[in-house]
Amino acid sequence: MLKSSSSEDESESEDYPDDPDISHSSQRNLREGVSASSNDSLAHSTSAVHTRGSLSDRSVGRPSSPSHSVSTSSEPPGREEERALREEEEHKRRLQLYVFVMRCIAYPFNAKQPTDMVRRQTKVTRQQLQIIKDRFQTFLNGDTQIVADEAFCNAVQSYYEVFLKSDRVLKMVNSGGCSSNDFREVFKNNVEKRVRSLPEIDGLSKETVLSSWMTKFDAIYRGEEDQRKQPQRLSTLAGSELILSKEQLYEMFQNILGVKKFEHQLLYNACQLDNADEQAAQIRRELDGRLQFIESIAKQPKKGPKFVLKEMEEMYVEELRAQVNLLMANLESLPVSKGNTDSKYSLQKLKRAQNTAVSMMEVTEDSEPTLSKADVVLSFTLEVLVMEVKGLKSLAPNRIVYCTMEVDGGDKLQTDQAEASKPAWDTQGDFTTTHPMPIVKVKLYTENTGMLSIDDTLLGKVVVRPTPNSPKTPEWYKLYTPKSVTDKITLKLAVRMDKPQNMKHCGWTYCQGRTAWKKWKKRFYVLVQVSQYTFAMCSYREKKADPNEMMQLDGFTVNYIDADQELEAQGGRFFFKAVKEGDSLTFACDEEVDRQLWVQAIYRATGQSYKPVPPTQISGGKGSNAIISRLQGDADRARKHGMDEFIQRNPSTFNHAQLFKLLQELMLDHRLNDSFSCLGWFSPGQIFVLDEYCARYGVRGCHRHLCYLDNLLDRAENSQMIDPTLIHYSFAFCASHVHGNRPDGNGTVTVEETDKFEEIKERLRVLLEYQITHFRYCFPFGRPDQALKAALSLLERVLMKDIATPIPQEEVFSTIEKCLKNAALVNYEQVSTYAKIEADKGGERTESLNSIDLPPERRLEDVIHLAELCIDVLQQNDEHHAEAFAWFSDLLIEHAELFWSLYAVDMDAALEAQPQDTWDSFPLFQLLNDYIRSDPNLNGGRFHQHLRDTFASQVIRYVDLMESSIAQSIHKGFEKERWQPEGNGTPTSEEIFWKLDALQSFIRELHWPDEEFARHLDHRLKQMAADMVESCVNRTMKAFECWIKKGRTTTDYRVPSEICVMFNVLNDARNQSLKLCPPNRDQETYQYHTQIESVIQGENKKMVNELVTKLTQVLRNVLDKLARYDEGTFFASILSFTNPGMELADAYAEFICDNLEDITARTHDDQFLLCLYEAWYTSNMNLLCDWLSDRMEIQLHIYQLNTLLRITKKMYTDMELHCVAEKILNSRTYETIKQRLQVEEATASVMQGEGKIVYNGFSKKNDSDDEDDD
Repeated sequence: MLKSSSSEDESESEDYPDDPDISHSSQRNLREGVSASSNDSLAHSTSAVHTRGSLSDRSVGRPSSPSHSVSTSSEPPGREEERALREEEEHKRRLQLYVFVMRCIAYPFNAKQPTDMVRRQTKVTRQQLQIIKDRFQTFLNGDTQIVADEAFCNAVQSYYEVFLKSDRVLKMVNSGGCSSNDFREVFKNNVEKRVRSLPEIDGLSKETVLSSWMTKFDAIYRGEEDQRKQPQRLSTLAGSELILSKEQLYEMFQNILGVKKFEHQLLYNACQLDNADEQAAQIRRELDGRLQFIESIAKQPKKGPKFVLKEMEEMYVEELRAQVNLLMANLESLPVSKGNTDSKYSLQKLKRAQNTAVSMMEVTEDSEPTLSKADVVLSFTLEVLVMEVKGLKSLAPNRIVYCTMEVDGGDKLQTDQAEASKPAWDTQGDFTTTHPMPIVKVKLYTENTGMLSIDDTLLGKVVVRPTPNSPKTPEWYKLYTPKSVTDKITLKLAVRMDKPQNMKHCGWTYCQGRTAWKKWKKRFYVLVQVSQYTFAMCSYREKKADPNEMMQLDGFTVNYIDADQELEAQGGRFFFKAVKEGDSLTFACDEEVDRQLWVQAIYRATGQSYKPVPPTQISGGKGSNAIISRLQGDADRARKHGMDEFIQRNPSTFNHAQLFKLLQELMLDHRLNDSFSCLGWFSPGQIFVLDEYCARYGVRGCHRHLCYLDNLLDRAENSQMIDPTLIHYSFAFCASHVHGNRPDGNGTVTVEETDKFEEIKERLRVLLEYQITHFRYCFPFGRPDQALKAALSLLERVLMKDIATPIPQEEVFSTIEKCLKNAALVNYEQVSTYAKIEADKGGERTESLNSIDLPPERRLEDVIHLAELCIDVLQQNDEHHAEAFAWFSDLLIEHAELFWSLYAVDMDAALEAQPQDTWDSFPLFQLLNDYIRSDPNLNGGRFHQHLRDTFASQVIRYVDLMESSIAQSIHKGFEKERWQPEGNGTPTSEEIFWKLDALQSFIRELHWPDEEFARHLDHRLKQMAADMVESCVNRTMKAFECWIKKGRTTTDYRVPSEICVMFNVLNDARNQSLKLCPPNRDQETYQYHTQIESVIQGENKKMVNELVTKLTQVLRNVLDKLARYDEGTFFASILSFTNPGMELADAYAEFICDNLEDITARTHDDQFLLCLYEAWYTSNMNLLCDWLSDRMEIQLHIYQLNTLLRITKKMYTDMELHCVAEKILNSRTYETIKQRLQVEEATASVMQGEGKIVYNGFSKKNDSDDEDDD
């Protein structure tokens, strides 16, 4: 079983240096108040509580512990004696109260233990909380065998950080209102949202995942406990929570009232709590005493309480009489056969009579019912046990013997057969009879061995006349034998006659009366209980089931008397007398013990208030009896220890209202300190005792609930967790009673009840306003379940003027609005304090949060962290408390706005302290704006508007500075640019495009709340991006024009890598323009992409054209060299004698190959390359075509032909390898050149002979040679 939590004083006086002491500050707010209006009333209420608490400590406090006695041993002797006297008086008071409680437990007739109460969960103590934290930390460290995925670990991490480490959970544990079920439910609520957000998995439902997670949570929570012992322990706790036996109830109230075990035993024995007859008689005496008390009040109304109306005094007397009549009817309805069994009386079905029922006590003498003989019928059970026979000497050992038995001439029963040598049996005969004085006959037979014999031979017989008082032990009886049997035979026999439940006593006694038993004679009398209030004295004769004479004992009073000499001479020694007006009965017994037993039995039956005291004491010897000795011993021991005064005092002389107040307060303290999270609810056994006590001793229902409310409010005001629903029940009862609705049937209302109710109502209003103001700390994480909702409902009930007139909703809204406004201040102060404590953990720091002594960056960090905590607070409010405030959602939104307005003060102060043109505050805007945007209630609210206005100027300034910075980067970067490749371009272009993208991403992630301003920012950033990209393109083109002019147009020319980098810059600019200023068809005015796209395309074409011109110029120079071999020129005749090789053709082929490879390797855009190659190929083909067209009339020189064939073929194949389209490659220009060269090749072959061509061209014959040459 879990240990009970530490005391309230200890839990509240401790300091927690590691955790923010929010609970302490909330208690301070309770004393100081958050508003002027609640401050006075709350202070008045608290002072009243403290006054009552001090008085309660002196009057109803528990007995001082030894440590306390030691600590106070230094007191002056007089004060110490006074304190000892107070403690002794208080202990006596509790002993007297314990006597009343014991009687309620021993013989209940009005209440039973309820079985439909909600089962309370086991309480979590502070030590157990630390153990739970350690178990979850062990799991997070990976030191357990529990296998879990990342999602579950994240859920546990969040649960550990947010819930387990929260100071509010520690406060809830210290208040005694936290159970293991609360821990489980909070985790379940958290993970349900996580599981619902997970993607669907085929074959695995989310319910299965949730169930698996909860199983793992239970495994972590339990730790390494033995799982086999856990269910048994829980079942034991649950059973003790549901129902308690009498012994358990006695033990509970010993602990509650501080009664020692030996004191309980003395009281238990002296009160004869195990004797149901004595307890029923005690109840009858108590009710008679109450009737006498009622009559005294009827004669002197001033003895009663003061009522709000004079007419209620007579009503009060009638109500008291009705209560007593109801108790009598309840008692009368109990079966007489209840007996002494210690059954689970909570399960008995008590037949409650209506108030109109007429009990036996209400019947007047004129209408007094007469008892018939059928009313006193008795039923006895006899057990006749035949054991063995002795003295069978004349009988042969092998002869068979057996016994028969019969009662009052009824059916005969026979034992087993036995040999005469061993005549022993263990045979029991069970009989039932209605004769109080039955006759039992037992006969011994032996089997007759004669052939003609019919009957067995009778050896002997015995006649036994038992009574219910006869001994139960076996005895030897002498058998009466026939003359033919000479043996002296004895029989061992046991006759047990059970006493029926309705027979209270019986025995032989002398009696003489006026109306019955007029002759002094010894008769067998039986005291018969007909009902709880009807007893009859009956005399019987042998063999008679019906009484010879009988008399009803209603109204008689019994007592001991001295011996009457005249009657004593006729018989009897010890006399007692039963007297009634107009009648009397004189009895006498031969033994003192019989007299005392008879007097006790009649004393219980008559219900008289005076208890007869025997004139002599029995001290063993002749006439002694174990029962009387035990009772006398119990009475003597009780008298010796001073317990007799508590037993004998009349309950009607006590102020049971005050005793009940003490009892209920001590019971509540005991309940709050047990191992269950009761929240103020009593256990079923406690409720049973309270119900029985109130009904039996006349405690008014309104007084009961007012005392209960007073006790509950005392605990709630001292930060103990009390269920508002419980308070609501008691308050509704009291309100209904005070306003005359008779919830318990009582229509009278006392002045004291009215005044106390008004006091309770005001205290309750102050408490509820405090709890709603501190709802995060009084009902942390929405626990106890539905408690906040119940508190709001109770507040509405408390604000009602009377029970019939509903309060205007405006007044309820006004009260809750005031509470939530104060709650905003309280919550923000607590969050600020918590943020400061967390900041202090990082190092020594004496400044307060957001202090002007802190550096600006530290103040900004504090404000950002504070914003995160504020967001957590409001998210927890929405998750755990929004449902309770569903009817007041507008007020909760206003609470959030006010909460943020308090934060805005610190935020503005921190932002003003920041240096100019610093942008570290933008994460704060993003954090706040993202949260507020997600909350439809706060989106566009006052704080959102303030946040937008605060950061709008900073955003504009930031964009301006970024635009200037990017422009400077373009200017300075391109001036110093060496056009080395980096990324998709150069370092300068990469930096520019990154800045533009980062700026747009940053502004986009701000999610600016004002749509108009957001469109303006978007337009400006796109325009800026277009301008910056265009500037970058222009500076690149300027550099390109410089670089393209460098280098000679010979076959040694290679395109510089810088030009390729410039290609990449332009291509990257085009790609970035699609991202930075994409086309937007909805905004025709802002066609930034169209503008920059046209600029980039134009510059791109220009760059391609200039490079192609540069490269074509190389071919032009080659063709100029070939032109020297034209026919008819001066150089042709000279050069015809030379034998030129293919150096020129090879040089140009290498020029094409190297440039294509370099450009392809250094340029990133394939589309650009394809465009460039197509333009280059087309330009070269056009140049060749023009050159050949100029020489249509002349024949090409063999050197010219071979060179052109080589160049044309190489250009075609290389361009084909670089993916130039076939349509471009086989253009009409190319076909023209191809045909001309084929013709020239054929002509040259005819003129100079086959096989002598230096370089093959397009002929199929020399294709293999071309491959060999390659």
